[in-house]
Amino acid sequence: MDINWQALLEKITEQVILWAPNIVWAFGIFLLGKIAAKIARAILVGAMKRSKVDETLRVFVSNIAYAGLMAFVVIAALGKLGVKTDSLVAIIATAGLAIGFALQGSLGNFAAGVMLILFRPFKLGDLIEAGGITGTVRDIQIFNTVLNTPDNKMVIVPNGNITGSVITNLSGNKTRRVDLVAGIGYGDDTAQAKEILENILATHPLVLKDPAPAVAMIALADSSVNFNVRPWCKTKDYWACYSGVTEQIKLRFDAAGISIPFPQQDVHMHNVA
Repeated sequence: MDINWQALLEKITEQVILWAPNIVWAFGIFLLGKIAAKIARAILVGAMKRSKVDETLRVFVSNIAYAGLMAFVVIAALGKLGVKTDSLVAIIATAGLAIGFALQGSLGNFAAGVMLILFRPFKLGDLIEAGGITGTVRDIQIFNTVLNTPDNKMVIVPNGNITGSVITNLSGNKTRRVDLVAGIGYGDDTAQAKEILENILATHPLVLKDPAPAVAMIALADSSVNFNVRPWCKTKDYWACYSGVTEQIKLRFDAAGISIPFPQQDVHMHNVA
């Protein structure tokens, strides 16, 4: 079969002339839309930088925003070419919904990560209790927070677990109170014991003068008279102060002949014929 090349060329030329304006418009929409999307992303990044938003969150949010704008630009360009975009939008929406259901756990962790980065209940290096874990914050990521436990284990906690529980920032304040209980025997001199405890807190180098430390008798227990011993110290000195004051209590009570009771049991033996 002979092909009428002249007729075919005329047909192609006719179609090009017919579609040329739409192609030009579509290309122009795509080009200008891409430039506008880049400008919008730059404005968004600048605003987040001025607000001191975390860099990880800046990159993630700006990329998501740019992808969304470019999807809108592509749909608009295809529409100019005569492509029915209603079905395309419906497919994208359905796919997005399906992905959302499949990744709802991850999306929840992402939302929790955004909240942690924005509101900063803790920062890198803080010692926290959250999600059933106690540890030092090593990294705050979009989906997870990495903690180092006191015995130097790395624990990766989903952000949803953290925001869904009570967060205790143990190093969030500059000072902390150490709560100790010191018990003495009923036969010991309570006034002398209290004086020794107050002297320990007054002379210990890690105990702060303000807020003032406190010593108070709190209980007449089964085998001891108990005192609350509450010094304040710098947060970074907490454990050194805790162990140092405890050690001084033992040494000073021993030197003064004050007993520290401990649980005991009397066992009575009976001979049975």
